[in-house]
Amino acid sequence: MVHAHQPFRLLPGGIASSTLLHVPHSARHIPEQVRSGIKLDDKALELELDHITDSHTAELAAEAALAAPVTPWRFVNNLSRLVMDPERFPDEREEMLAVGMGAVYTQTTHREQLRSPDVDPEPLIDRYFCPYAEAMTAAVDERLAATGRVVIIDVHSYPTAPLPYELHGSGPRPPICLGADAFHTPPELLAQAEKAFAGFGGTAINSPFAGTYVPLKHYGTDPRVSALMIEIRRDVYMSEPGGPAGPGLTALASALATLVTALSGASEPEARA
Repeated sequence: MVHAHQPFRLLPGGIASSTLLHVPHSARHIPEQVRSGIKLDDKALELELDHITDSHTAELAAEAALAAPVTPWRFVNNLSRLVMDPERFPDEREEMLAVGMGAVYTQTTHREQLRSPDVDPEPLIDRYFCPYAEAMTAAVDERLAATGRVVIIDVHSYPTAPLPYELHGSGPRPPICLGADAFHTPPELLAQAEKAFAGFGGTAINSPFAGTYVPLKHYGTDPRVSALMIEIRRDVYMSEPGGPAGPGLTALASALATLVTALSGASEPEARA
């Protein structure tokens, strides 16, 4: 059960692990005081959650962590991104403001009204966004102090067909999209990910979603922080839009464990039944 005082979790990994699996969009929970500001009725809200949630990605990360010889650290959001989206810029730098999806959303995936367009986002940013960002920054700093480097693997999923909110939805939609940043994603990290996820029918870089998450303290300035976003097309592992996971989930967890293993320099994880 998710409690109001526990909006996110840092799950410890191995003391020598420099890998941090970040799972920001897997949850559906919306606190009651936040729900009151959302204009959708309950049925419409459940459908929106089906579309916007990266369902089962927390489970995927957990299975991968269990399979890896050196356990990675995990930072998991326990709240729906409809509360606030921790991966948006909290100001005018955010391009998704054009479709009402800054740090606090005012529109849905289908460009309908989620909140009043003149809502003040600052209370939600102060209560949820800032503590999340501070905790994630502290987790990265702690791994830097312990190991001298950090690799953030941002675990996401995306729908098979583009949704109306997507700004760049006309590009290729491969089974695996790898989001890369010119500063924080070295070529060897991309190559390791392409190798680990080679068995799912193809990968593409920065299509249909681009970039990856790095705390603002480190963004564009600290080369010790590497980062990669893994966007999994949902038909690879689940029934869309918000249905159950299928057998693809275990295969994806094994691939993610293989990537984590390569990053740690450990031996390959054992195959799981």
